[in-house]
Amino acid sequence: MSASPAVAPVVVKKPLTSSILLWVRTDQPRQTGMDYWKGPHSGIISATPGLEEYRQIHLAEHNPGRWPATNGVQTEIPADRKIDGVAEVTFQSMLAPLKERGQTKLAYADEINVFRRTLLYAAPPNSSRWYDVAGPGQTVGARALVYLRRRDGVGAGSFRKFVNEQLAPVVAATGVLTELRTQTFLPWSEKLWDTPDVAHDNPHDQRFHASLSLGFTDTAARDAFFTGNVIQDLSDRLAPQVSAIHAYDVTAALTYVRNGDILPHYEE
Repeated sequence: MSASPAVAPVVVKKPLTSSILLWVRTDQPRQTGMDYWKGPHSGIISATPGLEEYRQIHLAEHNPGRWPATNGVQTEIPADRKIDGVAEVTFQSMLAPLKERGQTKLAYADEINVFRRTLLYAAPPNSSRWYDVAGPGQTVGARALVYLRRRDGVGAGSFRKFVNEQLAPVVAATGVLTELRTQTFLPWSEKLWDTPDVAHDNPHDQRFHASLSLGFTDTAARDAFFTGNVIQDLSDRLAPQVSAIHAYDVTAALTYVRNGDILPHYEE
């Protein structure tokens, strides 16, 4: 009997990516803030030197928490900490962030026009993973964004190893995803993104330590993922490692810079 053909390994990129979690102002309609972020504010960030990619992740207004109830783990997203969106910024090199100081000042000054709270989660080199999981002709029709909070007593190094070497490969192998991006974060520090007139409150018990961006062919596939058997296996793996799993529905993922080039119009 002939041997079965070997399955090609999933191609993995390791870019230098950081995320800025964003909460829009509440003294104006939420959509006003989301539109300003998508419009005028995006132009400031896109012009930042040294970007490989700039993507805005817009989260649904109604997001109680996609992840099913898991014993000992917070899966319901607290209303007062519910994120509105995430700026996903990927740099061309480790030195690129040092070249952006002038444009960063413009971004700092503009934040008050749209946001009430911003939190930067920086990632060390080679800690982000982009997995090529889409099949031929498959596109992303729906997304979810999952944030993980490390359980007290679990070391930072062992947690990063768990995410990169155990969790992500299992998620990639489910065969249901058309996108998988993971990040593990450096210890959070307000000094990394201390913008004026905008809140940066981030108590220790509210901080995150990793994220997963999950893409699906459509909303039905996303629904099936979060209600099927796969999610129970993932919950069992995660429960000893994390104290919170906050899974958000994504309404749009808008790319403004790709491969170092500013796009004439954002692409979804």
